[in-house]
Amino acid sequence: MLTAINPKLPMRDKAVTKDYYINQLGFQVFGNEDFDGYLMVRKDHIQIHFFEFRGLDPKENYGQVYIRTDDIDEFYQFLMEKKTRIHPNGHLQTKPWGQKEFSVLDPDNNLLTFGQSLLSNEK
Repeated sequence: MLTAINPKLPMRDKAVTKDYYINQLGFQVFGNEDFDGYLMVRKDHIQIHFFEFRGLDPKENYGQVYIRTDDIDEFYQFLMEKKTRIHPNGHLQTKPWGQKEFSVLDPDNNLLTFGQSLLSNEK
């Protein structure tokens, strides 16, 4: 029954968020309409939506998304070439739970963790 999930994260400034996701992470704007205070981006098979929250204090934002990938090494290298800042505690590494992961923080302190299963029976 369920087919997809599109997380909605807060953003303070649509132009800044749009620039980061397009120019640093390689996303594209999704949709034909430019809604005031709302942004939708996509990359491959995922979408992330953003709602405007001008009063957001990034130090108090705990928005988090875990995004699975099937080629984490290639995506990490892409971000390195773009000079995308990786979370200080989130560089690419293999975790004890069988995932290879890394994390970034967007301009509003939303944490994006990218992971790939190293277990052969999971995707």
